[in-house]
Amino acid sequence: MNSNRKLLGISALGFLAVLFVAVILIGNTVFRGVRLDLTQNHLYTLSQGTKNILASIDEPITLTLYFSDKAAAESASPDAAVLRNYAPRVREMLAEMAARAGGRLRVRTVDPLPFSEDEDRATSQGLQALPWGQGGTNLFLGIVGTNSTKGKSIMPIANPNKETFLEYDIAKMIHALSMAKKPAVGLISGLPMAAGFDAQTRQMRQPWAITSQLEQMFDLRTLTPASVTSIDKDINVLIVVQPKNLPVNAQYAIDQFVLRGGHLLVFVDPLAESDETGSDPNNPQAAMMADRSSDLPVLFKAWGVEFDPKKIVLDRDHALSVSNPATGQPIRHPAILGFVQRDLNSTDITTAQLQSINVSTAGFFQLAQGSKNKLTPLIQTSADAMTVPAERVKFLSDPSQLLADYKPDGKQPLVVAARLEGKFASAFPDHKETGHLAESQSPGEIILVADTDVLTNRLWVQVQAFFGQQITNAFANNGDFIVNAVDNLGGSSDLISIRGRATSQRPFTTVDNMRRAAEESFRGKERELQQRLSDTERKLTELQSGKSKENEMILSPEQKAELIRFQDQKVAIRKELRQVRRSLDDRIDALGARLKLIDIGLMPLLITIFALGFAWWKRQRHTG
Repeated sequence: MNSNRKLLGISALGFLAVLFVAVILIGNTVFRGVRLDLTQNHLYTLSQGTKNILASIDEPITLTLYFSDKAAAESASPDAAVLRNYAPRVREMLAEMAARAGGRLRVRTVDPLPFSEDEDRATSQGLQALPWGQGGTNLFLGIVGTNSTKGKSIMPIANPNKETFLEYDIAKMIHALSMAKKPAVGLISGLPMAAGFDAQTRQMRQPWAITSQLEQMFDLRTLTPASVTSIDKDINVLIVVQPKNLPVNAQYAIDQFVLRGGHLLVFVDPLAESDETGSDPNNPQAAMMADRSSDLPVLFKAWGVEFDPKKIVLDRDHALSVSNPATGQPIRHPAILGFVQRDLNSTDITTAQLQSINVSTAGFFQLAQGSKNKLTPLIQTSADAMTVPAERVKFLSDPSQLLADYKPDGKQPLVVAARLEGKFASAFPDHKETGHLAESQSPGEIILVADTDVLTNRLWVQVQAFFGQQITNAFANNGDFIVNAVDNLGGSSDLISIRGRATSQRPFTTVDNMRRAAEESFRGKERELQQRLSDTERKLTELQSGKSKENEMILSPEQKAELIRFQDQKVAIRKELRQVRRSLDDRIDALGARLKLIDIGLMPLLITIFALGFAWWKRQRHTG
């Protein structure tokens, strides 16, 4: 009998083992190529833009992830722990893209050990080394992309603080490698956006963050306003910033560029705070008096749009806090505005997925009377906005003065940035040059922004120290807006749809809610204890006031009884507080046990049953 039971047990175990292997084999066969993303924010589901980019790869692309796995594991640094926890997210994103690329994207992972050839190769290719320890050991978490024509694209460091842009950053690398060459973008700027010498600090200045970002994505060509007579044919997008006193030849070149189908992005401003015209370290008063406005009146008139370079928009609903120069205290400045999602056009691809854009001393646009063109707002104020003369803001010492006599126009919102569409006529109809175009042959598009400060670092990026390196982290979407606009005007919208994804960090909301409820109960008990203590002190004081001077230091029976009563209440309340804490811990432990049961036991069982049922259904369908 015992031998039969033993044989039966062995047979059952053998049957279960065979069944397990069979389920695995069936699952691998039936569900081959099937991918199911059950994460809340669909972390492993690629955006359609990324899928389009992957589908457009013509020649093989290789992405090599350099991650110092061993060195990070040995390091006790908190920064190393952050990198170690983030690296799997990067690997998983690369693997998902490779799986969707149809064999045209190859992913490699390299652990560049200290003092190895891999480490030398990572450094020589431009990856950012993060030093740790005393022995000169470096940590790497970066990506190098190459194609078959020796093209190269680099992500110097996969910054955990930019996880929301991880898919976009990798897709941008693939997009750049799949193109024969970067799109050509022209830049005419009256502001010091490029690297150069700063006359005020007498030191070399770094390029603006937006300039560096545009240089990474495009073939950015800086054009000197005084020498511009035409725009090269291969330039598809032209950016014009602070066109103050722009020569007529340059204006005509812009005019003809737009009429022949070129795409234009214009930044004008009633008060450009970064305009260095007239700046003199020895004469700050002259710099203050210099004109810092810009306009394109001739071109704007031809395009049927109006802009007043002498008026600045105020909006107390969107006023950002600044330090009051008079008192040093924070104060809301109605000319420095922070626009949020509701103020951005949710149907235009340049602003649809953005969360915040900051501007300063901006102007506004409106269609001219009788204009046949279409002006679509991209960024607009609230209906509570108003305008003031630019000179008033320029010489303002206390922002509170703008709020003291604030009187909104009471009309509709003012348009700070817009898309202008239509068939444009030339602003120079009498020009006799050979090949002159009097009007555009097809509808054109221009994006207009009534602020240049939106481009400056102070309104959207901050420099953050990370492992001894300087990393720029965006706190607003100004840079995304400009890049989106150039992407869109250049004819590429795939990258735009990738932005703004959720992070892999999932808060324990249920546990947090439990803790919050427990803390509220805890605080309630503490307030009750404090109230009883106050009542006891009040009663003791009342009893003390009725005693003679000789008996002041001696407790009366009533006082002793009151103190004993308070001590008993204190012990009871503290017992209740401990019970609240224990109850919270028990509830969290119970929740953890339920989750473990579901994850370890129930989910595999359900998957097994589903796989067997699906296999049986396919067999029945085949035999039937």
